[in-house]
Amino acid sequence: MGHKLAIIGYGGMGDWHYRSVRDSIESIDVKGIYDVREEVYEKAEANGLYVYRSVEELIKDPEIDMVTIAVPNNFHKDYAIQCLRGGKHVICEKPVTMNAEELREIMAVAKETNRLFTIHQNRRWDRDYKIIQKILGDDTIGRPYYIESRVLGSGRAMHGWRGYKINGGGMVYDWGVHLFDQMLNLIDSPVVSVAPHLVNAFNEEVDDNFKALLVFENGISALIEVATNCFINLPRWHVCGTEGTAVIHDWECNGEIVTLANKGELKWENDIVYTAAGPTRTMAPRPDETKKKLPLPEVVTSWSDYYNNIVDVLDHGAELIVKPEQALRVMSLIDLIFEAARESKPVSCRI
Repeated sequence: MGHKLAIIGYGGMGDWHYRSVRDSIESIDVKGIYDVREEVYEKAEANGLYVYRSVEELIKDPEIDMVTIAVPNNFHKDYAIQCLRGGKHVICEKPVTMNAEELREIMAVAKETNRLFTIHQNRRWDRDYKIIQKILGDDTIGRPYYIESRVLGSGRAMHGWRGYKINGGGMVYDWGVHLFDQMLNLIDSPVVSVAPHLVNAFNEEVDDNFKALLVFENGISALIEVATNCFINLPRWHVCGTEGTAVIHDWECNGEIVTLANKGELKWENDIVYTAAGPTRTMAPRPDETKKKLPLPEVVTSWSDYYNNIVDVLDHGAELIVKPEQALRVMSLIDLIFEAARESKPVSCRI
């Protein structure tokens, strides 16, 4: 069974969705687009796409059974509800809404109309994330207790609407939503404490750098950081477990794992080491024979699996991978991060 998709918003992400589906998803045909900007019509038509002149025209097209929404964040809710009520399945760019309450409204309409609604959290299929997921799943470094996840850049500027508060701009919404989604799906435990630090270094309206320390009920702590003004990057991932450490330096997945040579064997006899900072025994380097280096595991992953899952759900009754309930958890966390940042103190919670 084939599906016909229309895209609302034919900017950078809208065009990415078109090309991604066109090139890798045989069972979905992108028929057309709707955009309020007439300057993108020529580009869309050159790509063989029909240009709808209104959302109402798109919804009335009986061939279209699914819609991808790729517009500024503050328009997501209204378009999603309109399309769901028009009988379309809806895929929404992230962040799905401006807050958790808006998402609850969409979820209620999706239930009422019995239409599929999901969020484009494509970075669950990132290779670096899948590698960390496998390391933890395979118990390679023992029980994890501290995880750092970072995306660091040096461009400073946020392009277009992403620099404006009314549109839901800023790094918490733009990149944070990806990293929070990854972390909440990586750690099977409620978040019980949130301590954020949001910075407006170059933008008066929205955060352009942030850190957030999440504490989970099972004892794991996670530091998530996004920066737009960092010129010496820290690792993309740094994961500490009871029996080893895993590091991924970059998106190319350069990195390594160092574990105990003999599982469970932690102690060794060592002498005091004299350093420029004075004598130490606690921080003496572990002897090489007590540890071993491992390469990062190989994983096979593809962003196209996001759309493949949607087709499997609609055609074969498969389980939806990116569930609205998971996005609601992420949006509840983001709401709390903004609240804690306003109060300038950690906030206890259960998310």
